Amino acid sequence: MRPLEGIRVLEMGQLIAGPFCGQLLADFGAEVVKIEPPQGGDSMRQWGRTDADGNPLWWPVIARNKKSLTLDLRKPAAQSIVRELASSTDIIVENFRVGRMEEWGLGYEDLRAINPRLIMVRVTGFGQTGPYAERAGFAAVCEAMGGLRYLGGYPDRPPVRVGLSIGDTLAGQSGFQGALLALQHRHSTGEGQMVDASIYEAVLSVMESVVTEYDRGGHVRERSGSFLPGIAPSNAYPTADGDMIIIGANQDSLFRRLAALMGQPELADDERFANHQARGRNQAEIDRLVGAWTATKTAAWLVEALAAAGVPAGLTYRARDMLNDPHFQARESIVRVDDERLGPTAMQNVFPRLSASPGEVRHTGPLLGEHTDAVLREWLDYDDNRIAGLHGDGII
Repeated sequence: MRPLEGIRVLEMGQLIAGPFCGQLLADFGAEVVKIEPPQGGDSMRQWGRTDADGNPLWWPVIARNKKSLTLDLRKPAAQSIVRELASSTDIIVENFRVGRMEEWGLGYEDLRAINPRLIMVRVTGFGQTGPYAERAGFAAVCEAMGGLRYLGGYPDRPPVRVGLSIGDTLAGQSGFQGALLALQHRHSTGEGQMVDASIYEAVLSVMESVVTEYDRGGHVRERSGSFLPGIAPSNAYPTADGDMIIIGANQDSLFRRLAALMGQPELADDERFANHQARGRNQAEIDRLVGAWTATKTAAWLVEALAAAGVPAGLTYRARDMLNDPHFQARESIVRVDDERLGPTAMQNVFPRLSASPGEVRHTGPLLGEHTDAVLREWLDYDDNRIAGLHGDGII
């Protein structure tokens, strides 16, 4: 049995943050019904790169394990159907702009009156309250305001972003976490609640001690490129065959092992490198020494030798490296899932791993409206005539 089996979820909204929350719920067994516009569906059906035949390759992942129900939420009849569905729903995930659900009569208080046990996860850029609540809040903006963007890149260049919508996925994970906490609260009290998951606060939550460093010490953490200031050696180093290897040997014992492997054991007792603080003060010099050594060895040799010496190290993987790595294969970190358009399709597995009730990728993203009729029959007991009428009126 999967941990969320028996939990019913309505996913409303589009793009990444809310749907990623829905993906996580579905991965662990919840029945997630994604509500999409009848014309075109979620924009994620078109986003991202495609295969040789033009089929988008992001949708199969972010919509995996979900069902697709089409509803034109601008129409009162569709809004009425959502209220009916909400009566037997455990969790609603939505990421519309603040106030849109209320305009449709589908706000939390509206739906809570129908189902007091309902949990509503609301994912937005800036949260449901505050002077910025109604601002458009895409991940790029919220990553910047949450402090992440300022630290990305090198000190002599403008800030950069990682090539992922990390703010959206952090917010999705925050909403997922909130949903699980709210389920536990409901288990104890019988009451649902609203989960307010903002992108900028999801980013802020992983900013370590940046705020406190400034508040109590006047320190402003700056861009430092490929290393953390004062943490050495911990950087990307060149190899003889043109690759880059990441080595993290910033503890005293680890540095001693690295120095021995380098054939320079005396470095561990050199006053410039003998302890954490000293290595931090002499970071540039220690990186120069380590880099000069790695540049004489192949990447494969370095990985094996450092692992044998107990020094954390690894190559900078791309997708093909992940697919070919024996550890990834042994743990099934990447699985292949059949897709009727793409064939067997590789994607990351479900994490974290649970020993007794693990999650599972059961199928890739559904076709638009693939489950509309079935959901209306199973959840609301609609008959064929009623469903046909909704199709005819453009409601579904």
